[in-house]
Amino acid sequence: MKIIECVPNFSEGRNPAVFEAISGAVKKIEGVKLLSLEPDRDYNRVVVTLAGNENGILEGTIAACKAAAEEIDMRLHKGEHPRIGAIDVVPFVPVKNTSMEECVKISEEFGKRIAGELNLPVYLYEEASRNPQRKLLSSIRKGEYEGLEEKLKDPSWEPDFGKAEFNTKLGALVTGARFFLIAYNVNIKSTDIKHSKEISEVLRETGKPKRDENGNIVKVDGQAIRIPGRLKTVQAMGVYLEKYGITQVSMNLKNYTIVPIHLAFEEVKKEAKRLGLEVDGSEIVGLVPLEALLMAGRFYSENKETNETKLVEIATERLGLSTLNPFIPEQKIIDYMI
Repeated sequence: MKIIECVPNFSEGRNPAVFEAISGAVKKIEGVKLLSLEPDRDYNRVVVTLAGNENGILEGTIAACKAAAEEIDMRLHKGEHPRIGAIDVVPFVPVKNTSMEECVKISEEFGKRIAGELNLPVYLYEEASRNPQRKLLSSIRKGEYEGLEEKLKDPSWEPDFGKAEFNTKLGALVTGARFFLIAYNVNIKSTDIKHSKEISEVLRETGKPKRDENGNIVKVDGQAIRIPGRLKTVQAMGVYLEKYGITQVSMNLKNYTIVPIHLAFEEVKKEAKRLGLEVDGSEIVGLVPLEALLMAGRFYSENKETNETKLVEIATERLGLSTLNPFIPEQKIIDYMI
């Protein structure tokens, strides 16, 4: 059996009616399973994880997106997390007996159909991207929903599917295919977001703009010169969580075989210490592959432990994954849920 994962992110983290509509729509579709639905009030978004065969994942994702589109109005949306639309990003991920190429084709079919059914512009990113300018999600999101109407007037931002017309209620949608991404946040004991932002700039692959002695951004041919960050394949930003009175270094680990969870955690700790701050655990948003936690368990046990359950326990404890909310392996590790 082919297993394909899809992780749609919707711009609503506070309204239970939206979550019920999404889950109810998915349950009506054969060949797909709802693995998790994780809302966040501060980010004001919900991360949904689906898994199924090639037909089930396509139909289940379309059903979920249409249900969400009925409930969400971007004209009323405010939140900490960057977003370009109500159905912000819809990535398809190969898990078992499938390929990246097949996931690209599914994302293209999804994009074509959803653009027509919901009348909104759709962009392809990551492995499905047809334009180098659009490979990174952050590039497509630049300007966010508030800047989208003006962005669509630029011929270089003609959508891959749908018309270059501003949908005031839904904004735009980004879809594509990618490697298994781990959404991973490290908690900083500080309410001052400037520290989390500084740590993010030092660590993320894109780094930060280079500045001259007067603090002005250095540009060449109109383009800002950037100082690369320390961690390849990592995206990061600083976020303030009012609910907990902390800030976070919020990261997307785009390839955990290149930068594993424990390395990201230790690097944030190192930078926090440099700034005179402490780290207080971390959290995984959505699901995580078992191997990513086993890698962390082996690291912290110095390869002295081989038992799978023990390794997961060690990783959970040393990364502080239950600091904000209980980390339950049976509900967070995708291998245990499929």
